[in-house]
Amino acid sequence: MPPRPALGHRYAVTVLVIGLLAALTSGAWAGARHRTSPAAVTSVPSAAGTTTPLTGYAIQSSAKVTDSATTISSPGYPAQGWYPAGPRSTVLAALLADGVYADPFFSTNQQQIPKADFQVPWWYRSDFTVQDTTRRTFLDFSGVISAADVYVDGHQVAAAKDVTGAYTHHELDITSLVRSGTNTVAFRIQPNDPDKDLTMGWIDWLQPPPDRNMGIVRDVLVRRGGPVTLRDAHVLTQLAVPSLASAELTVKAQARNDTDAPVTAEITGTLGATNFTRQVPLAAHESKTVTFSPADTPGLHLTAPKVWWPAGMGGQPLYDLDLTASVAGTTSDTAHDSFGIRDVQAPLNTDGARQYRINGRKLLIKGGGWSPDDFLRWDSRYAEDRLRYAVDLGLNTIRLEGHLEPDEFFDLADRYGVLTLPGWECCDKWEGDVNGADEPGDPWTDADYPVAKASMTAEAARLRDHPSVISFLIGSDFAPDAKIEKTYLDALEAADWPDPVVSAASDKSSPQLGSSGLKMTGPYDWVPPDYWYAKREGGATGFNSETSAGPSIPTLDTLRRMLTPAELDTLWKDPAAKQYHRSPSPVFGTLKIYDAALTGRYGAPTSLSDYVRKAQLAQYENVRAQFEAYERGATDTSRPSTGVIHWMFNSGWTSLHWQLTDRYLDEGGAYFGAKKANEPLHIQYGYDDRSVAVLNHRHTAATGLTARATLFNPDGTQKYDKTVTGLTVGGDGAHGTALTLPSSVSGLSSTYLLRLVLTDAAGKEVSRNVYWLSTRPDTLDWSGTTWYYTPTTSYADLKGLASMAQVPVSATAATQASDGTSTTTVTLRNTGSGKTPALLTDVHLVDVQGQPVLPVRWSDNEVSLWPGESATLTATYRTADLHGSVPGVRVSGWNTPERTVPAA
Repeated sequence: MPPRPALGHRYAVTVLVIGLLAALTSGAWAGARHRTSPAAVTSVPSAAGTTTPLTGYAIQSSAKVTDSATTISSPGYPAQGWYPAGPRSTVLAALLADGVYADPFFSTNQQQIPKADFQVPWWYRSDFTVQDTTRRTFLDFSGVISAADVYVDGHQVAAAKDVTGAYTHHELDITSLVRSGTNTVAFRIQPNDPDKDLTMGWIDWLQPPPDRNMGIVRDVLVRRGGPVTLRDAHVLTQLAVPSLASAELTVKAQARNDTDAPVTAEITGTLGATNFTRQVPLAAHESKTVTFSPADTPGLHLTAPKVWWPAGMGGQPLYDLDLTASVAGTTSDTAHDSFGIRDVQAPLNTDGARQYRINGRKLLIKGGGWSPDDFLRWDSRYAEDRLRYAVDLGLNTIRLEGHLEPDEFFDLADRYGVLTLPGWECCDKWEGDVNGADEPGDPWTDADYPVAKASMTAEAARLRDHPSVISFLIGSDFAPDAKIEKTYLDALEAADWPDPVVSAASDKSSPQLGSSGLKMTGPYDWVPPDYWYAKREGGATGFNSETSAGPSIPTLDTLRRMLTPAELDTLWKDPAAKQYHRSPSPVFGTLKIYDAALTGRYGAPTSLSDYVRKAQLAQYENVRAQFEAYERGATDTSRPSTGVIHWMFNSGWTSLHWQLTDRYLDEGGAYFGAKKANEPLHIQYGYDDRSVAVLNHRHTAATGLTARATLFNPDGTQKYDKTVTGLTVGGDGAHGTALTLPSSVSGLSSTYLLRLVLTDAAGKEVSRNVYWLSTRPDTLDWSGTTWYYTPTTSYADLKGLASMAQVPVSATAATQASDGTSTTTVTLRNTGSGKTPALLTDVHLVDVQGQPVLPVRWSDNEVSLWPGESATLTATYRTADLHGSVPGVRVSGWNTPERTVPAA
């Protein structure tokens, strides 16, 4: 995020101590009543090369534990009254799962959780069993927030001064301590302060959790092995571009002798059909890099390799590497690595903007900013659902500003073909006082540089073989200074980092890398749709790393899950009210700018439901315009657009802003506006020049197309109609202008509708796009632009939409289920007897109680139908998410009465 004039995320919230409350029942994580059962004991196998995650912990505040660290970390300690926690859990996540606090996503419940409880260390304790003590045993972990003293079987094995930073990786040799039977590992976790620690913070995305995410958020692994260990296995790939006819692979790994005597290890490997082996002599405690390349292993030269592509451009094949180290014929250790073969380049174009190329093909980055759960709870299915939404929306990229997710996230991104842009976060210690940044984080001390280097080393090693990862951003709002940049670049080079490294997400430069080629010009609050077509500020030129029109009011279903009746009343009646579910920042705390535009353009809301329906129209048109402008601008000869990251893709909690999909995975105007803009073959309107263009995101050209543009008054009276035939549009994002609408049309009302229809050579409709427009434009005050928005001095007149007659839309639906997946097919028809269209008709899949069935992926939605027209839509979802209910379909729209029909 850009520099903040006020540190809103530091503002204190009211603290009220509460007792035990109802179980957490919200979202993907259902809570339970308080439990006192101990954490499960992890059984660790004896086989060499095994890696076993601890299954969970018992946790307790150090303020409530008087026993010594030796006692606490010894087997048999009773841990009476401690709380159970999962294997990856912050303190507060565990307490929420245990039912200690009420649903933090509802109303201001989170504000009632006492911060003082988390300003002291907390103990994490776990038992594991080992049968064979002849093996070497290692404790392997990262993800400690913010630091920890570590104990095993009553002995301290690491101190908090060394185990510090959320991303640093640690491997502790505990062979001498491990006994046959039960063993104990204990962590004394220090409180987190993102302004003082190189960990994780929340900036102004959402209300930061009271525990500030202190805890252990990645697996703690117990590794078993013999005298020689294998570490750091990875594969360097060099793809022949542009032919893609061959690839050169280089396999590398570290072989380490952990004994006091010399040994000779046999390193064997398998990669596809290729097998290779080498004898590696190692002196006592010596480590060697073992390398296999096409020069000594011809099978590592691949002809016709299986190339990995982003979604929509090709397949996502992966290769597997397996290595074994043996000593005297006995397996000592094993290693596995999955990787993809692809080539990424990101040079600066002639305008200084970063232009990505994948496997030699130019790519417009279209993405969103990713938010994990507010309490850093990991749920693989929930993450997969969101990534499937990204693909459904036609996005190709997810940006992670800090909060770098666990390995499974990147495995899923590899599988679904979603590109990722990980990097360090802004507005805390990571950028504290760098280059005069005036950021809230403390200045770096000598102790911070080793932590930063260790963090970069660990994340580079973890991410480098994921084909979905296409860059690392070593700065966010600011680029690092020379010393910090060198710290990062040395670590990346040592880790064989294969992809472009970018100095910042903003328009900044660092001494070695130079210009970032990105811009971070916002906006972050409401602007009108035509804003995006301007070749300035956040408009469609260059690569905008975070931008949107701010507020994104969720559906009425979601609002009722997150706000009290009084808060719902305030939402639509009081634009100046502080909205707890918007942001802790005073800049974004209210909806004043957004609400003024909603009233100025559509008319004052008359009820909560009227407010929400106007919000969905506003969000649909704005998000659609954002992506359409950048897509059309990608082929401009002057100052082309090269990338846009919608800020944000999702929210980590129940939010009123910055989201294409809400926390419960419900979909509204923002979602379907993005989906419409990003469809593979697309017809669109240009707010800047009244052009009607056809965009083709497929690889091959589209020929024989017909484009039709028709203008209507809100009552359905046709005022203009033009058809252009024989259109041909090249592939890979090319576009062609079909026609330009006249600057004035006789009899056109101040509010009017534009219907665009694209048909293929066989006459089949392949794209339909409906706009609500005004003869009075939105007027922007560019001179008043701030870091977060550009003021609008007069609004487009869309109030005429309120005069549209109510139109009946019939619906029939049927459902089929197979292998755990259900598909509901819905046919809609405008059965009105007049001329008025049904505008933005929404279809929601619901259960027998009328609640949305989520997640769901629609072939299309929020469609507009003229009298006699029909549309057939499909919804795909998990059958289990019906929870035994019979599905129904709820149909509503701007001027369509709500009704629900069965979909058995």
